[in-house]
This record gives sequence, structure tokens and C-alpha cells, in this order.
Amino acid sequence: MNALVLNAPALEVPNQPENLKMIHENFWPQVVGLQKVRIFKDLVKDMEGEALQWRKWYGDPNAETCELPRAHKDLNLFYRMLLLRAMRPDRLSNALTQYVREALGEDFIEQPSFDLMKSYNESTSETPFFFVLFPGEDPTPMVEKIGRQLNKTAADRTFTNISMGQGQEKIAEDCLTDSAKHGKWIMLQNVHLMINWMKGFERKLEIAVEEDCHADFRVFISSEPPPLPSMEIIPESILQNSLKIANEAPQNLRANLRRAFSKFDNDNFERAKTHKEKEYKAILFGLCMYHSLILGRKKFGAQGWSRNYNFNDGDLTICGEVLHNYLEKYDKVPYADLQYVYGSIMYGGHITDDLDRRCNNTYLMKLIKPEILQQMQLTMTAGFKSPDPMKFDREKYAGYIETHLPVEIPQMFGLHPNAEIGYLTN
Repeated sequence: MNALVLNAPALEVPNQPENLKMIHENFWPQVVGLQKVRIFKDLVKDMEGEALQWRKWYGDPNAETCELPRAHKDLNLFYRMLLLRAMRPDRLSNALTQYVREALGEDFIEQPSFDLMKSYNESTSETPFFFVLFPGEDPTPMVEKIGRQLNKTAADRTFTNISMGQGQEKIAEDCLTDSAKHGKWIMLQNVHLMINWMKGFERKLEIAVEEDCHADFRVFISSEPPPLPSMEIIPESILQNSLKIANEAPQNLRANLRRAFSKFDNDNFERAKTHKEKEYKAILFGLCMYHSLILGRKKFGAQGWSRNYNFNDGDLTICGEVLHNYLEKYDKVPYADLQYVYGSIMYGGHITDDLDRRCNNTYLMKLIKPEILQQMQLTMTAGFKSPDPMKFDREKYAGYIETHLPVEIPQMFGLHPNAEIGYLTN
């Protein structure tokens, strides 16, 4: 395990043999250092004797699954990871994923869609919810949604949402006291802007909870993480007593698509039955695929987007509402209008680079079009088609994501295979 974590290079490194020059010179000390592990004691000698096979393995785009040269073809996955750590660090994360899947199971690999109601069921009036904010993430719609389910809404003044800033201190304190006494909900957003006030709020919260607190009372707090680990924004007692929620956007395409589709519950599908149900289901699935693809491009850095854009779940859900409204209003599906609203107003409103805008609009032209009703390809590579909306309900769509989406590769985004080397290595 030390060899995997430390990847210690050899202190005395012999010259790299001519027939092994395909290995990057920066990796050669790690290859020699790997000979400290008993099973690799003759690694350099074996590599010289099978140089052509090692060249093939070293250059394979999927080295974690490619067959190893004869002398090491029977290595188990753990020892294969040591080779990857030394020579192909860009493929190590994939091998680690495979190793965890085999050792612990799929639950430790796949990121399920976040369900705030499950967290709510674990809470009490004495346990605040603390949301760690990430770019493009807004917990407000989730809180408002479960609030409606539990009859806590802004309309009947049982739910108050306060965006913290100068002048909001007294309002927040009075609302906190009233909410605790009468069993209301209060949400305090962006408290990282009020570092000095948080010291007094800590005591106010303790008093509100201890003095005749209603069982239905809940407080939701959101804050960005501190710029530096040494900085303290939130008082320690609040963090210790809170249910801490870090709902960061996932990195892989399947988790992104699963998460995007989860934003549309059965009520959305029931509502669509009154107007063009078939078109709604097909286009909505294409919209979720589009959302997942443009989020997935962010991990490729400058090769994905020239600049960093905070596309978020709010863009997706509003686009879903736009789809409902357009299908209800028009006899024929206005595909061009949907492309324009999504690409130039909703998602396009984030984009400031002309080439990024062209890329974004190209995705929409490929996905939001009449052919989506006829099982067309939804990625830039074959293997994942739009399901037949006449045969699929919401549950079948969710299962289709789990069973039919291929293993993610850069080509699915329309990128060159080499696009993933940088971020995988990092």
C-alpha cells in the first residue's frame, strides 16, 4: 500500500535502456523504485526482454484493462495499479474505481441523486441544516420543495428565506426567535458574508433552541467554504450540531444524467399528459442529456470550455417549465424556439465566449430536434439512443440511464481521446 500511496522513486537510477525510451523520463525513477516490491524485483530486466509488448501496453488508451506482457499477465488488480501509478498515472483513477467496485460494491462508486427529505427525517428542531455552497449549486429549490410537501411556505408565512447582507442582522434575529416559538422554518443564505455577526448568531440560536422551541422548527444555513483552510467563518458549535450537506455536482456523465432527471418528479409527467405527452418525455430526456454533457465538459478544463461557467440545476428546472409552456401553447413543437431560449437565454446567459456559445448551440441543434422522437443517438458516439416515449414512463427512463449508458469516454462529448489525459493525471 505504501508503494501505491507514496510512489517512491529510486535514489540511484540507472540509465534508461534504448528500447524502453517510450516511457517518459520523469516516470523512469518510479519504475526503478517499484523493484523494491518483491513481485517486481526483476521488472526492468523483464521489460527489456519484452520491450515491444510493454510499448503496446504503455501506449494503450485503456492501460488499466489492456493485457499485460507475458511475464506479468497474471498480476491481480492491486499490483496492476502499482504499475499504473508508476507509468500511467492518468489511468490510475479508473483502476481505483474498478478496485473499489470489486472490493466494496457499486454503492461506493455511484453517486445517488440527493434526497433532502431523507436528511430531513434525521433532523430535529435542535439540528440546523448547514449547506456548503459550490459553484452552480443552490439548495433553495430543494428546501422550498420539501417545505411545500410539509406545508411550510412563504405564502402563508411559515417559511422565511433571508439572503444575508448588511442591514439584515436584526431581521434575521427576530425571525429566528419567532420561527422557533411558532414552529416555522427559516433559511439564512450566504452567512459567509457576515463573519462578525455569526458570533452573536451562535448564542441567539442556542437560546432559541433551548427556550420553548416548537418541534416543527427548522433552520437552514448556507455558506461558501473558507478561501483558506486556516480561516474560520462558522462558529464551531454550529458546525458540530448541524446536519452538514455538501451537494457538489458529480463528475461523471451517468451521475450527472441521473441527478438531472431526478429534478423532474412524477407530477411533471402527469402534468404533461394534458398536452403532447410523447413530445414532452422525449425532449425532456434530451434536455437532461444536454445539461449533463455541458456540465461534464467542465472537467476537461480549457479543452471543454474556454472559461468556467456556473451552469446550475435552476437553469435545468426552468427550461423544463419552458418546455411545458411551449408544448401547451403551440400545436407544433417549436424546436427552433426551444433551442434559442435554452442556448441564448437560459444556459447561454452564462456564456461570454463566442466559440463556447457556438459549441453550446451545436449541442442543442444535435439534441433538441424532431428526430429525438425516433430513437436517435444522444451522444457523439453510438450506443445510447433516445428511448421510445410511447413505451417508457418515468421509472423506465430512470432505469434506462443505469443500464444503457455506455462507459464514459471523451468522444461522447465530441472531444479527442487525449482530452482526458490532463484531468485524469491531475
